[in-house]
Amino acid sequence: MTTDQAIPETMRAALLLGTGGPEMLEVRDDVPVPRPDRGDVLIRVFACGVNNTDINTRVGWYSRSVTAATSGDGFAEADLDDVGWGRDGLAYPRIQGADIAGVVVALGDDTDHSLLGRRVLVDPWLRDRRNPSDRELTGYLGSERDGGFAQYCTVPSENVYPVSTEMTDVELASFACSWSTAEHMLQRVNLGAGETIAVPGASGGVGSALVQLAKLRGASVVAIAGASKLERVLELGADSAVARETDDSVTAAVEANGGLFDAVADVVGGDGFGSWLEALNRGGRYVTSGAIAGPVVDLDLRTLYLRDLQLHGATIYAPRVFADLVGYIERAQVRPVVGGAFPLEQIHDAQEAFGSKDHVGSIVITIPR
Repeated sequence: MTTDQAIPETMRAALLLGTGGPEMLEVRDDVPVPRPDRGDVLIRVFACGVNNTDINTRVGWYSRSVTAATSGDGFAEADLDDVGWGRDGLAYPRIQGADIAGVVVALGDDTDHSLLGRRVLVDPWLRDRRNPSDRELTGYLGSERDGGFAQYCTVPSENVYPVSTEMTDVELASFACSWSTAEHMLQRVNLGAGETIAVPGASGGVGSALVQLAKLRGASVVAIAGASKLERVLELGADSAVARETDDSVTAAVEANGGLFDAVADVVGGDGFGSWLEALNRGGRYVTSGAIAGPVVDLDLRTLYLRDLQLHGATIYAPRVFADLVGYIERAQVRPVVGGAFPLEQIHDAQEAFGSKDHVGSIVITIPR
């Protein structure tokens, strides 16, 4: 079943041809439009956000052989057998893009007919229909399946969330990956009202979402970001902001907080990891969903066990996390933070802007109509 809109045979899409620099992305007009299988829907994509997974996959950063900080250039040492987020290989060419905002224009068999014509957001985690709770069977949109850097994309119908909002397509596309990641992180540490949390990397897509979602819970937030971005981070609701360039930003954050933290939500990693553990109260919680400053860190196990700390990784979440996020959007409890928008033809420029970290919030690709 389709809408009245004619669906073409081919479309414009950005193809990832392999691991390497931006030259591995090629925008073409002759890519076949996918057809929805049983239980799937076809989405006309209007905008799609850029996220760390797009860059990390392209450059091969997920490979165990890579130990450096994230980069926009390809890692020559990456092992092609484990370059995917799940530490396995990928099939090329691949259409990346997980943060989709668009409209359902066609249905496969055994799908809810009420979805046709609906404006939707897409949960990017692809769960096994027979055993959706098994994280080992999970894939990611744009990695194990073609994503939204294209005019059309098919996804499982259970991943589609109709959304009622006056936000633009670009604004909606800023949410899916970064905000669901942030929501997952805060649910992992069970952050509550009256608690304190530090957010290193608070100006990025995930970090800016963490600030808003922590405040929504009634927590007190100290944000750490580049000096030029502190005013924007404070506008998002942070109670205090510390410049990343400060000689000892962790100590400065503790002072701004008036004491140690109940939680740290970190997407930075690198050399600061150990100091953030020391900045936690006894029984405090640390959660991470990234390591842009470097994935290999030092851990003093005495700090971990003598202070009764909890360490959490946050990647694959239960569907309720995305449902909660859509609820926040529809109730206007959160506001999008878009650091820039680029047409699909400028995807190289978009990824360069994303990697430069000069923006606050998310970078979004607009898809030609």
